[in-house]
Amino acid sequence: MKALVYEGPRDVVVKNVPDAKIERPTDVLVKITSTNICGSDLHMYEGRTDMEKGRVLGHENLGQVVEVGEAVDRIKVGDWVCLPFNVSCGFCKNCERGLTGFCLTTNPGMAGAAYGFAGMGPYSGGQAEYLRVPYADFNCLKLPDDAQDKENDYVMLSDIFPTGWHATELAGVKPGESVVIYGCGPVGLMAAHSAMIKGASKVIIVDLHPDRLALAEQIGAIAIDYSKGSAVEQILELTDGEGADRGCECVGYQCHDPSGHEVPNATMNDLVKSVRATGGIGVVGVFIPEDPGSRDKLAKKGEIVFDFGLFWVKGQHIATGQANVKAYNHYLRDLIHADRAKPSWIVSHELALDEAPEAYKHFDARDNGWTKVILHPAGMQKNPKRQSTQKKAVRKEAVHAHSPA
Repeated sequence: MKALVYEGPRDVVVKNVPDAKIERPTDVLVKITSTNICGSDLHMYEGRTDMEKGRVLGHENLGQVVEVGEAVDRIKVGDWVCLPFNVSCGFCKNCERGLTGFCLTTNPGMAGAAYGFAGMGPYSGGQAEYLRVPYADFNCLKLPDDAQDKENDYVMLSDIFPTGWHATELAGVKPGESVVIYGCGPVGLMAAHSAMIKGASKVIIVDLHPDRLALAEQIGAIAIDYSKGSAVEQILELTDGEGADRGCECVGYQCHDPSGHEVPNATMNDLVKSVRATGGIGVVGVFIPEDPGSRDKLAKKGEIVFDFGLFWVKGQHIATGQANVKAYNHYLRDLIHADRAKPSWIVSHELALDEAPEAYKHFDARDNGWTKVILHPAGMQKNPKRQSTQKKAVRKEAVHAHSPA
């Protein structure tokens, strides 16, 4: 089968690899029809992780089941399914508590596993024609009969829509509250989408890429370009000097100052200053225990200088960690099915798998207009109904999805 293989920093190639196959009775085999390039993939692409050469990338996956293991009961051949990026067992202590992002059995020695990701177990990624899915009865999210019509929406359930939602959950967002989001990449945009759906009174989003900020404005968010002045000062001005009720960190350890230099603690400390006293902060941007590629001495050890004194004095609280996708994906699926959520509004490119290496270059460079890329390993034959909704009216429908019933 064809797959996108990591060969080293900024070197990915599409080539033939051994076919994915059923390995255990609880597995299914999925023909991948949509798989996204994620901002987290760029950490590996840039050589900032210990990703092994020869691994297949891709943890945001959707497709159709083509084979099932003998012990699989609920999932059938022909089902359309979206796969959480978390690979989880369903029966360990954490999974039973709904903390599937921190499964204790699927990646021995570490809490948490994922497809095609450094340090997250041996599981091949889905930027390939086929994907083996372990513990399939638990991990597969079955999609309704509009799966093909809304495929570009449903594939966002694999990671970024639940992760954006998770950011607002960690921050404690409630209806009527104001929210500030640092990072206007796909996850930050999904956090804004989620905050809108939850009824936030004011959603402020901070970045310096005009194309991404323009997308946020299309759903009613207030865009702040921090290259044109202090984001903190602008947020305080917008909130009568008090700060936002809640804050979301959707950038992670590779955040930059306006000149392009990495400042690993910038977003965290700016959030402490931007959120009101007793407010909540949710951190879903990736921070790692070690970053040998960093020029910052502390960051090499996974540490940052944090304004803990101000954080303590303000009585704020912070919650962190990757999203437990299964905690959210069922009801986010139902919001999409009911046309109450439209995450595909951020999609900028739909490409064949063979075009993935070039797409990685553009996405990594944050080239203008490269917001979210979907790869189609099974080919580019698109459903005519989906083509019209996804391409012609997606922006309008995304805004409508935020309107009260």
